[in-house]
Amino acid sequence: MKRGLDILVSLLGLLVLWPFMLLIGALIRLETPGPALHWSRRIGQDNIPFFMPKFRTMRTETPDMATHLLEMPEQWISPMGRILRRTSLDELPQLWSVLRGQMTLVGPRPALHTQQDLIELRTQAGIQRLKPGVTGWAQINGRDELPIPFKVQLDGEYLRRRSLIFDLEILVRTIGFTIAGRGVSH
Repeated sequence: MKRGLDILVSLLGLLVLWPFMLLIGALIRLETPGPALHWSRRIGQDNIPFFMPKFRTMRTETPDMATHLLEMPEQWISPMGRILRRTSLDELPQLWSVLRGQMTLVGPRPALHTQQDLIELRTQAGIQRLKPGVTGWAQINGRDELPIPFKVQLDGEYLRRRSLIFDLEILVRTIGFTIAGRGVSH
């Protein structure tokens, strides 16, 4: 049932949003040199790495690490990138990863390949068995503001409580959270 919902929503999303996504890509290319998409190396289900598309929000020469670990992250984020991050529009290309089966709509956010502390804690808790999500329980409970151990605790809670009803609740709450622009530190 979950995979069917993933296919339906991602396919409909891509079909309806492609003109808007094309416009975002063009604006990114006009603002800064480089590709409109950034293919971020992430850790997927069973700790298997994959490349996840996002609209590029940072300059192309930005070091490959979590934004909060960058010294003065504001210097790396483009003006358009600030808007995309605050509104979570940079996440729209991940519908492609959902359609391909690398991600799901709701699950723990995929860790960057450099976030060894997060990967290890999730593996200890059995969370690596889950497919990563575009949104998740930790996303709507703090997002960038959460310390890693608490994020893993929330991911573990999702693992225990997961159901179609819980996923739908998270999706609805994500919409409100995104509109408010809460939880984005950069």
